[in-house]
Amino acid sequence: MKKDILTLWDLTPEDFKYLFERAIQLKSEKKNGVFSNILSGRTLGLVFDKPSTRTRISFEAAMAQMGGTPIFINTRDSQISRNEPVRDTARVLSRYLDALVIRTFSQDLLIEFAEFSSIPVINALTDLYHPCQVLSDLMTVIELKGGYRGFKIAWIGDGNNVAHSWINAAAILGFHLELACPKGYTPNEKILKRAMASGKGTIRTSEDPIAVAKDAGVIYTDVWASMGQEREHAFRKKTFKPYCVDEELISHASTDVTVMHCLPAHRGEEIGEAVLEGPHSAVWDQSENKLHMHKAILETLIR
Repeated sequence: MKKDILTLWDLTPEDFKYLFERAIQLKSEKKNGVFSNILSGRTLGLVFDKPSTRTRISFEAAMAQMGGTPIFINTRDSQISRNEPVRDTARVLSRYLDALVIRTFSQDLLIEFAEFSSIPVINALTDLYHPCQVLSDLMTVIELKGGYRGFKIAWIGDGNNVAHSWINAAAILGFHLELACPKGYTPNEKILKRAMASGKGTIRTSEDPIAVAKDAGVIYTDVWASMGQEREHAFRKKTFKPYCVDEELISHASTDVTVMHCLPAHRGEEIGEAVLEGPHSAVWDQSENKLHMHKAILETLIR
């Protein structure tokens, strides 16, 4: 029976544990020049509505390094752009491919793809969630901190799709997550309520970035205007100015705080240049780890 990853709720704590361990193992093997052709003869489709650097290339490289073939499909170049029904496209692609990675706007569209696909469907970002990003981020936290419990993980900025996936992860795995977001930019209320109803972890929201950063072991930030919100950028810059993860803000955190950003970064806006390039920054590690986590995901779902 096929398994999709549309949100992190599709995974059990045991699934998380396996993916973390396998991704770390695959990273070690690559470092030692060991590659597996376990997905030889398999084909991965990447259907993208939104631009991408890290997510697209890491999925393509992951598939290629395991012996498989990735095929990138820009929706503008497909019959989807001419209003072919999603269910028709999904059923046809299922006859050609072994798995499908989708990066789009609507979570509902992704759900429809999964409903009519007989192959695994993987969320590579929607307006609501970015589950694979947070899987690779948590892998990074495990590598650098030895785990994700026993300290506070602080989210500073917009309550966006990445924040939503962090909320889901905290609810499933039971760690301490606090989010500082300006009024009007807090996470989706339904997503928060479901997470808090799980009874696992500690999830709190605030408008005070300093209070949330205080004693944090990890501080995470993201762009203030996500894809599709570019027209709001000038207004958001004013609203979010107190939420810049700069040297002053991280001075309130733990002395060994790890700073994370899923990139691309706007230096001087959501993160300071000195912090991004400084000793607390883990952004290049977390970016690399997308490759290894995506390998673990593809291997698991396709096999």
